[in-house]
Amino acid sequence: MSKIFVDACFGKDTPYTPVWMMRQAGRYLPEYMAVRKEAGNFLNLCHNPEKACEVTIQPIDIVGVDAAILFSDILVIPNEMGMELKFVTGEGPLFPSPIKDEADLDALIGGAKAADKLTYVYDTIKLLKEQLPKDKALIGFTGAPWTLATYMIEGEGTKTYNICKKMIYSNPDLLHKILRKVTDVVKLYMENQIKAGADVVQIFDSWAAAIEPGLYDEFSWKYMVEIAEYIKEKYPHIPVIMFPKGIPAFLDKVYGNFDVFGVDWGTPMALAKEKLGDKYVLQGNMEPCRLYSKEETTKCVEAIQEVMGSKRHIFNLGHGILPDVPVEHAKHFVSECQRVSKN
Repeated sequence: MSKIFVDACFGKDTPYTPVWMMRQAGRYLPEYMAVRKEAGNFLNLCHNPEKACEVTIQPIDIVGVDAAILFSDILVIPNEMGMELKFVTGEGPLFPSPIKDEADLDALIGGAKAADKLTYVYDTIKLLKEQLPKDKALIGFTGAPWTLATYMIEGEGTKTYNICKKMIYSNPDLLHKILRKVTDVVKLYMENQIKAGADVVQIFDSWAAAIEPGLYDEFSWKYMVEIAEYIKEKYPHIPVIMFPKGIPAFLDKVYGNFDVFGVDWGTPMALAKEKLGDKYVLQGNMEPCRLYSKEETTKCVEAIQEVMGSKRHIFNLGHGILPDVPVEHAKHFVSECQRVSKN
């Protein structure tokens, strides 16, 4: 059966522009919070294929999106490479022993040994393929090597990135070794997700804006492109989405063999269309806080539709949905995207 989302990723004509939301399986849904409470904590939920499958499907059933994104976390990769990972209430993820030097890096597991440990992710995908409606696509995902490396070096989320940015300028060789080891795991992790049944994969570079534009290609984009090209060479039928957040200055320099470019809310959609619309399908890019108002949501959806028309576009937010957004407002966003774009 044809999947409207997959067709749209390849720029094919569709009855309407498909829509999904980053972080659509999450805390704004009471049903998600109930399952998370049953699981005990966030990591337990990631590690439980049955429960992870359940919360992945919830936005399909409740909100009506056109694609499900695998419920997991980008940090399961460094965790399975051998880094202890904790989620501290109110503070987020924490690696108590971050990478400080080459010895710390050498102690980590790499390649297939690390990728093969993520069996709970692949088992979740297999369950989803059994339970998802046949016309709904399943998106697998990973963090970009740079975004993963920032957590592995800083040990936690950061607003300054001073430790990893210090490494850019004072010890770039070590940073490239970290990025190389992570990239080699990510390539196999993505391949295993596809083998398990993912229809599409997305690479998130959430911390792209932390790197100055002149160095972005060297320390992030080229590694993302390497992953995308590895996938496209082996699995040309699988669409690849790239989402680097906060790099409007880099649009002129975007290159690589992938299908969809995710546009964040800080980048004007018209600018992205001008620079990239002929090369890639564009995804995005409503400011997530617009979801607090149905009226503002409608205005933004109509404005994006006016720019993009119904060609080479996928509706989405310009970053993740926030936890206190009313569910009815998320439903409104989805229905408005479908309303304005119906052929």
